[in-house]
Amino acid sequence: MGGRVLIALGGNAMTAPDGSASPADQHRAVGEAMTHVAALIRAGHEVVLTHGNGPQVGNILLKNQLSAGVVPPVPLDWCVAQTQGTIGTLVMNALQRELGHARVAAVVTRTLVDADDPAFRDPVKPIGRYFGEDEARRFEGEGQVWRRFDRGWRRVVASPRPVEILDAAAAVALIEAGFTVVAAGGGGVPVVRRPDGVLTGIEAVVDKDLAAAALAVAVGATDLVIATDVPYASVDFGTPRARPIGDVGVAALRALQAAGHFAGGSMGPKVEAALRFAEAGGNQAVITSLHHIGAALSGNIGTRVSRGVEG
Repeated sequence: MGGRVLIALGGNAMTAPDGSASPADQHRAVGEAMTHVAALIRAGHEVVLTHGNGPQVGNILLKNQLSAGVVPPVPLDWCVAQTQGTIGTLVMNALQRELGHARVAAVVTRTLVDADDPAFRDPVKPIGRYFGEDEARRFEGEGQVWRRFDRGWRRVVASPRPVEILDAAAAVALIEAGFTVVAAGGGGVPVVRRPDGVLTGIEAVVDKDLAAAALAVAVGATDLVIATDVPYASVDFGTPRARPIGDVGVAALRALQAAGHFAGGSMGPKVEAALRFAEAGGNQAVITSLHHIGAALSGNIGTRVSRGVEG
């Protein structure tokens, strides 16, 4: 038997190559992704899945905006919970098509964040679609924060660090009962604990890669695989000097991170998540493309991070 592997699926596993997130596109993309996941399960790995949800949340936000005069808009934490249910159902159906009578379950998962996290004072995470300035100003009048980008105006929200995956115990119970579990989709439904101890949802987005690292530790995963659209993380990415990173130790990767090699909006959170998992005692964290997850676990491709590697 292989180990307990947590696979974090990026947005490319949930949408068409051009980023389209129509229902048909999502069915096809998730079906393709699950062929690779099913191969790991057949090989004897115990698999736990988590996933991104950016395009799906963007679609819900657009519906909120277009129908606000008819149906009350729902808060961002509700949007994340809705995508967990939708994408979780797609994954369950696709895996059962691949594996026959596989036992698959999706867990609506909350992620605790700190109400005093500095991210709440400086929202920088873009969500939803681009709009013109007039519409952005109108939404600002409703209490939202919008910023101008090259392609137009876009809403930004806080992206606080995950403190705890609150429903990890439910995932573990299902895993130990023989289920392949989908959990903490979209980074988890963000919640804070009030002074009276009550949990309440909050307008924020938790980075799904950082949440994946926290979930992997909480469920006792031996390996963390962060599936993206490139086979390796790279040094000097986007330049003629670019070179892929293969086996790498925690100290060496921290040094590359400190030198600014990993962009904050793309590879940066993936590298940080891999480091956190390795530092917490995980066997290895792998960053690679979805098509290579099996080979990466075998050590044949991908950026593989572990404490036992010197370089």
